[in-house]
Amino acid sequence: MPAYEAVIGLEVHVQLATATKLFCSCPTSFGQAPNSNVCEVCGGMPGALPMLNRQAVHYACLVGLATNCSIHRNSIFARKNYFYPDLPSGYQISQFDLPICEHGHLTVTVDGAEKRIGITRIHMENDAGKNIHPQGENVSYVDLNRAGTPLVEIVSEPDMRSSAEAVAYLKALYGIVTYLGVCDGNMEEGSFRCDANVSIRPVGSTAFGTRTELKNLNSFRNVQRAIDYEIARQQDALADGEEIVQETRLYDATKNITASMRGKEEAHDYRYFPDPDLLPVTITDEEFSRWQQELPELPAARMQRFIAMTGLPEPEAEVLVQSRAMADFFEAAAAKADARKVANFILGPLLRELNARSLHVQDCAMTPEALAELVGIVDKGLISAKIANDIFADLMENGAMPEAYVKEKGLVQISDSSALEAAVDKVLADNPAEVEAFRGGKTKLISFFVGQVMRATRGKANPALVNELLAKKLAG
Repeated sequence: MPAYEAVIGLEVHVQLATATKLFCSCPTSFGQAPNSNVCEVCGGMPGALPMLNRQAVHYACLVGLATNCSIHRNSIFARKNYFYPDLPSGYQISQFDLPICEHGHLTVTVDGAEKRIGITRIHMENDAGKNIHPQGENVSYVDLNRAGTPLVEIVSEPDMRSSAEAVAYLKALYGIVTYLGVCDGNMEEGSFRCDANVSIRPVGSTAFGTRTELKNLNSFRNVQRAIDYEIARQQDALADGEEIVQETRLYDATKNITASMRGKEEAHDYRYFPDPDLLPVTITDEEFSRWQQELPELPAARMQRFIAMTGLPEPEAEVLVQSRAMADFFEAAAAKADARKVANFILGPLLRELNARSLHVQDCAMTPEALAELVGIVDKGLISAKIANDIFADLMENGAMPEAYVKEKGLVQISDSSALEAAVDKVLADNPAEVEAFRGGKTKLISFFVGQVMRATRGKANPALVNELLAKKLAG
């Protein structure tokens, strides 16, 4: 069987975090009663006229600027015609010939190698509604609350050659749109989802194979698993002498398979034409200049700065910038304490407790100031690193300031040599065989003695002082 390589392109749908829909004043809030956020415009009533949400244009332009795109100062909306129960107008308002952004790129790192991935276009469009198929009922319902929600669709070039590259690109986009504040990033609610176009071809070939489209993938894990499955499926099909059919397929995460949904439409099937109810979108010089100035420090640049601050390897620094809230939390704490030690607490106990509670950092009771204080009281010897780790869950739970907490709980570290000497003497007296063995050359027993002293003092002994006292007394 010949060796094949994958050719992958992604179409990423980003729900813009505007308060109202793209062409009407209905709210975009999630989780409302079905069909409660609907009016004549987003309900597709004949004769209803759309009015463009200018904030959506602003957000779309920010995404284009952050992804190195050329911004069209004049763009137009078109009608994309297709018939589906959750699209009552019979068409979607999108952009075709002249989108708002084109010809961008992102650079990602996979297995230590940089890969530049082109972005063909970014266009604005309104979302469709949602079909609901209750299990066990021979009926389907249509909820139009989502209909008309503003989206940007980010269409990549077919530059990715593995699922790992696709996920790296997708994570980079996710970081950008959430840092910009143009999307809440809630993948479970469908705010950030993608379709993957996957084909394979013999290694060395420049011609594209027949592609399939995997629809509505809404987690990084599912994107990777779906692409890997589809690559393997296509390879098996060609090995068996079958032809790959251009089609749309759905991914079943439970079974880890893709299944055919329908034949894949081409652009001409949608009969695009300019929307007669909407004027061209014009971005003024003043708006463009102002929006350029709004761009924040984006994840890739922030990660490099954090690496310089902490000396962390890239994979660990990447965790610190995984969300803007996490990066802001780290930076606020690192302004008041040693940055590397702050990072170690975040990467260790903080992430452990967040995961255990299914919380985001912005929702936890611990503040950056509290974390900085915790690092500080360990540095000055008020408590040991072990005590800091032991009390971390309580601090996360109640939001207490660490210094007041350890004093109230009687956890302040014993750093008085006279107070510790009695505990050290007792441990040595209680373990004469181990003392003799240590003096006979089994120096690794020092950790045993330290552990016994720590146990006797309920973990409050200053470990450095304990080691110093033990070294003196065992040398005698």
